[in-house]
Amino acid sequence: MSVHLGHQTTDEEQDGRIPASLDHAPQYESSSQFQVAARTFQDAIEAGVDPANPRDPRKTGSPLIPKVAWKLSPWSQWSFQHIREMAATAPIWRGPGPSRALPQSRQPLGDILVDFRDGKRTVNDHVERNYTDGFLVLHRGRIVFERYLNNLAPQTQHLLMSATKSFIGTLAGILAGKGLLDVRRLVSDFLPELGVTGYRGATVQQCLDMTTGLDADDSSSPGAIGEKMDYCWYRERPLGWPQTYWEVVLSMREQVRPHGAKYHYKSTDTAVVGFVLQQVSGLSIADLLSQEIWAPMGAEEDAYIAVDDSGFGVATAGMCVTLRDFGRFAQLMTQGGTWGGRQIIPQKWIEETLDGSSASLDGGHWGRSYANFWHVDPEHCALWALGHGGQMAYVEPDAEFAAVKLSYFPEHDTDQRFDDDRAAILAIRAALSGN
Repeated sequence: MSVHLGHQTTDEEQDGRIPASLDHAPQYESSSQFQVAARTFQDAIEAGVDPANPRDPRKTGSPLIPKVAWKLSPWSQWSFQHIREMAATAPIWRGPGPSRALPQSRQPLGDILVDFRDGKRTVNDHVERNYTDGFLVLHRGRIVFERYLNNLAPQTQHLLMSATKSFIGTLAGILAGKGLLDVRRLVSDFLPELGVTGYRGATVQQCLDMTTGLDADDSSSPGAIGEKMDYCWYRERPLGWPQTYWEVVLSMREQVRPHGAKYHYKSTDTAVVGFVLQQVSGLSIADLLSQEIWAPMGAEEDAYIAVDDSGFGVATAGMCVTLRDFGRFAQLMTQGGTWGGRQIIPQKWIEETLDGSSASLDGGHWGRSYANFWHVDPEHCALWALGHGGQMAYVEPDAEFAAVKLSYFPEHDTDQRFDDDRAAILAIRAALSGN
């Protein structure tokens, strides 16, 4: 079972083949991103660096974090909470109003015994073993369980990786509800330059469902589209490689199947939707997120998003939020898009996404479908937002249940760790719902 979240380890990566033109320390020139991350991390550990605090202010002269590969494991234990120190970012303002309170009704959910792939253990044991930064559960609008680990604090923003995509899909639903966007139209109607790329003839909805007919390699293997997108974050890149996401999209010339025929996970579809949203609104991704979601839902803290050299917000994977504000977003979805009497997200759009009427069959994670940049779980009438490294949101409106988790999974056995988190969340949901 494969998790398609934009960063998959391949045999080619592990063999260590990467463009020789990569301009970083000579000892890493022939290494893949994953090998660069592992080797530089090992060098730092041997020099006495604390992996949870590699920039300890008391230890001047410590080895530098590499300019590439810093968002991969094992650096991700620290970097997922410090993206502003590694990449250019744009703020997502929470607005001038008060934050919306999340009432609390704590329950001993950590004691629930769950049957995992390798045996039974409690939720608390699982959280402590599964590379967790933060875990929050809401039931009937109240916080019933909350844990912070690995130095994550309530006010600390954490990278969402591909869970960012679900925010972008939600933005599309909001703008469509306002009449600013018709998702049935061709992306080239909004972005004429795409008429000479593989996106010629593709609709916005097909991008939202990842059924465009391009066959992009979304992994971080050497030379893949996924790796080229990675380097749009980094301060160094191979000579001649794209500097921006727009350049990456324009480079995708080949269509290999009819648009709409098959689900195939590729982050460029999300980037295209991001560019369309900017075109129809006249706002940046960061400002759109602030205006349409973050401020209206009463976020407690500002969020932020990584940007490429052009200032484009990394719609595919770059959003950084606090645990509770991630929970507020999940709760907003659970409440049908309404909070405080205001319809923030169109309820019809949420219902259509849950219904999967526009979703591709056999897409998404765990063999379910995929629609509007959400993984659809028809068994529970629920939605999942998933991101590389263990970022996760679960939304089940009928059960009045939402859960979010922030993590730093290692690159190996990622699929199994996602499955274990899913098992824990569904066990909690069953205990609270009485079934």
